[in-house]
Amino acid sequence: MGLFRTAGRVAVASSVHGRVQERQRAGRQAQAAPVQPAPVHAAPAPVAAAPAPVAAPAPAKDMDAMIAQLKQLGELRDLGVLSDEEFEGQKAKLLAA
Repeated sequence: MGLFRTAGRVAVASSVHGRVQERQRAGRQAQAAPVQPAPVHAAPAPVAAAPAPVAAPAPAKDMDAMIAQLKQLGELRDLGVLSDEEFEGQKAKLLAA
């Protein structure tokens, strides 16, 4: 009789084990179901959201060019090619631009 009792317990344990596995599998599928890839048309492309500023480095180059022109004007004034009034007028035009 001991053999039949053991076989009965094994059958019950196997049945319970199978039901637990099914519940766990169903739970994993239910948790994984909401994590689906979003449709392509749902989200706008992030490219238009943050354009990179293009004009930021330009002032440094303009500043270098302006300094070079001011030095050249100063040299022309020192050589006597430009008068002080002409130098001041050209300098004012450069700084206003």
